Amino acid sequence: MDIRRTEAFVNRQWDDEIVPQLVEYIRIPNKSPMFDADWVANGYMEQAVDLMVGWAQRQTLPGMRVEVVRLEGRTPLVLIEVPAAHGGREDDCVLLYGHLDKQPEMTGWDEDLGPWTPVLRDGKLYGRGGADDGYAIYGSLTALMALHEQGLPHARCVVLIEACEESGSYDLPAYVDHLADRIGRPSLVVCLDSGCGNYEQLWCTTSLRGLAGGNLTVKVLDEGVHSGDASGVVPSSFRLLRQLLSRIEDEDTGRILVDGLQAEIPAERIEQARRAADVLDAEVYRKFPLTGDLEPMFPKDGHGAASNDLSELVLNRTWRPALSITGIDGIPPLQSAGNVLRPHTAVKLSLRLPPTVDGKQAGALLQEVLLRDPPNGATVTLALEKAATGWNAPAMSPWLFAAIDGASEAFFGKPAMYMGEGGSIPFMGMLGEKFPAAQFMITGVLGPQSNAHGPNEFLHIEMGKRVTSCVARVLAEHHHASLRGETVGSDVAADSGTRHGAHGCC
Repeated sequence: MDIRRTEAFVNRQWDDEIVPQLVEYIRIPNKSPMFDADWVANGYMEQAVDLMVGWAQRQTLPGMRVEVVRLEGRTPLVLIEVPAAHGGREDDCVLLYGHLDKQPEMTGWDEDLGPWTPVLRDGKLYGRGGADDGYAIYGSLTALMALHEQGLPHARCVVLIEACEESGSYDLPAYVDHLADRIGRPSLVVCLDSGCGNYEQLWCTTSLRGLAGGNLTVKVLDEGVHSGDASGVVPSSFRLLRQLLSRIEDEDTGRILVDGLQAEIPAERIEQARRAADVLDAEVYRKFPLTGDLEPMFPKDGHGAASNDLSELVLNRTWRPALSITGIDGIPPLQSAGNVLRPHTAVKLSLRLPPTVDGKQAGALLQEVLLRDPPNGATVTLALEKAATGWNAPAMSPWLFAAIDGASEAFFGKPAMYMGEGGSIPFMGMLGEKFPAAQFMITGVLGPQSNAHGPNEFLHIEMGKRVTSCVARVLAEHHHASLRGETVGSDVAADSGTRHGAHGCC
């Protein structure tokens, strides 16, 4: 591969094609079905599909087949098949994955920004979904076109772009089964829906947390009553809900108290966290918009003294369970709150799980802990919405480790880094079970301050360009490894876990 030629091609493609496409994509409020019950009638998802499919069909990849697959009652799926080229193997396969659905608006956007208002500023494209994960289809095909532009070989490739990832990918298993013969058995999976610790090198994701959550409601009355009349007689639904949450979480430290929601952290992941902390330093927590003198959640000893070990924060967000309250109901806004003892309080629980904890079992355990022995006999319900298992990467083959590191050196001038991510990509766990021999390159552009799911979300354009070039390089190296018999049906070397344990795998 001519590195500079690849870089020039990818940069032109981003400037002339991808950024203008993403500008139009950001304008479309195609929220994931969980956040738009009328998504079919509203038609925004269809607009996003049409935009991406129309662009893909205009690209010059010989033999490429672009199709929108539709199963009844499910979100659409974009399927792109690219045959092997220039001597690449047709009996091998690379699966490239992304999604096109979006998180909801969220409040707090700067006055001149907004979720559906694309703004280009200082090398960043602001707006919902550009980085999570609208760029995936464009980056995947551009990486392949960069190979064709130089006449370089690659194996058969399949691109899957789903439309309900932000709702837990509940439609995807049906599509994967439906398309099993056309997908085949990929030896390499490339996912462009993850994060990066900085914008200065390629980052690969070694693990993803799972997720269990839903709506917890505590009801004490059939209607609100005068708080002066009832308080002291009728218990506060808020106080009772607080008691229930204390069954799960230590309110002083945030530690999850239920043993079944914990998992042992592998030694290699602890070492990865240490290396990532050494590189990122205080950016481990400074990347977040902390307010005032807020201190990060360093672990404390028995005397209340906090550790300053940054690797513990990395492990907190990648391998330890953590509870967030992401929504609340039954509480009026301050300006309309009267002297009323409210009939109920409801919160949306988002419990991040260690990568190796089974999501369904965690959901069942959550229900058991919260619903038993309701305090004061209150009516307590938990409507589970998500119960997804995380993912822990298999040991990395030597060829892929060398390819990823070489790509980072070529296009960033620095070695690749490996770290777990705190979010969830349900498809990865599904693929890990379905294709246990596959290797994984999970990467992305969601770095410091990019704020996926929140206000002022942005795509770092230069990072997008370099990640795309890195994917092209890895696809080229996959071909050479395939010729050497190191991909299809090959076993990872017995010592690879030791050899690459300090670096991790993706």
